[in-house]
Amino acid sequence: MNRKEFIKNTGLAAASLTAFSSMQSFARTGGEKVKAVLIGVGLRGQNHLDLLLRRDDTEVVAICDIDERMLAMSKEMVSKSGKKMPQIFTGDIYSWKKMLEIKGLDTVIISTPWEWHKEMIIGSLESGIKYVGTEVMLGITLEDHWDVVKAAEKYRAHVCMLENVCYRRDVMAVLNMVRQGLLGELVHLQGGYQHDLREVKFNNGLQAYGGGCEFGDKGWTEARWRTHHSIYRNGDLYPTHGIGPVAQYININRGNRFLNLSSFSSKARGLHDHIVKKCGPDHPSAKVAFKLGDVVTTSISCANGETILLQHDTSLPRPYSLGFRVQGTNGIWMDVAKGIHIEGHSKPHQWDEAKVWLDKYDHPLWKKWSNEAQGSGHGGMDFYVIHMFIESVKRKVAPQMDVYDAAAWSAITPLSEKSIELGNETVEFPDFTGGQWMYRKPVFAFNDEF
Repeated sequence: MNRKEFIKNTGLAAASLTAFSSMQSFARTGGEKVKAVLIGVGLRGQNHLDLLLRRDDTEVVAICDIDERMLAMSKEMVSKSGKKMPQIFTGDIYSWKKMLEIKGLDTVIISTPWEWHKEMIIGSLESGIKYVGTEVMLGITLEDHWDVVKAAEKYRAHVCMLENVCYRRDVMAVLNMVRQGLLGELVHLQGGYQHDLREVKFNNGLQAYGGGCEFGDKGWTEARWRTHHSIYRNGDLYPTHGIGPVAQYININRGNRFLNLSSFSSKARGLHDHIVKKCGPDHPSAKVAFKLGDVVTTSISCANGETILLQHDTSLPRPYSLGFRVQGTNGIWMDVAKGIHIEGHSKPHQWDEAKVWLDKYDHPLWKKWSNEAQGSGHGGMDFYVIHMFIESVKRKVAPQMDVYDAAAWSAITPLSEKSIELGNETVEFPDFTGGQWMYRKPVFAFNDEF
């Protein structure tokens, strides 16, 4: 099978899925269980661990982490579940390689700092694992993204970036409306990561939020790595929550693609100001020069004529919002306004309460699995992304979000960095599918598949 055939078949395999009943979805032919291992069981990895432990069709064979506290928390979770204790791999930063030597593994889920993702994904593929689930991002540099795509093709394997916001309930209801033509032909879309992370980026290690102004090795887990990116990088560092759903609405990599982007960055003031207000101007962290602009805005043009606006805003005081806007020839949804307007149905120049429309067009997947999704994290959407991934492993089909999606969504970061560095220059977007985007069919979340 050559690269062209692999890309086509990846899409066709997912497109051929049919709906399964609830009982079938948690069973596996012959009673065999999916044998899974986890690299990284910090707080995000523990969320995935919890979901896997809930399933009778999955066995967590091993877990790996260098943080003894996180391993202890994970082992306690396993004990409370009544499931068999997995093998533990720890001791050094390459213990995960030893874990991947276990025979008969079906899948690995990676929940580690961004800079490790490429190496761990490719290492997993080289070990013979055919299904790799990874937290965002896919890599750091544009070359990282190409390396992962080429490795997936070389080993005829599947890499799925576990972007949970694609399964958010309102996001999927709007997808249902888009698929049914309620908004008409889509013209412009917006999204982003607009989330005050100041208490996450600075923490004293004693509690999850509100600790202090420290970061680094003594900080809370996320502050150890996330804050460093704010020091050394300037770009849209976390685009996938916003772009993932937007890409599904307009069928990116499946009849459409990103053509180019340009990015703009504001000045960087928020993190320094936070430190001075909270800990004083003489605190050591107050001397750090942060490179990341407080608000980074990225514009993307698409092959089918749509425009996309993304914003990254994590260093200033603000309520949480992903800033979705989906606008077509017949209507618009804006999540910040909590409003929907559909021409011919809504009163002229007035918003309808979004909830009325979202309830009416609730996606079949949410109707099917809402009970099982309760308590799974992030309003239930974490259940759906893990469920989709494990079902893909069981059925030996391509995940509904594949390596080309992962690469396209995640590559926005290095491309935005390049654009800003070049004085907001427009940069060309690579086509990771090698032209096959024109022939691949949309597969994401049709009816109640998975």
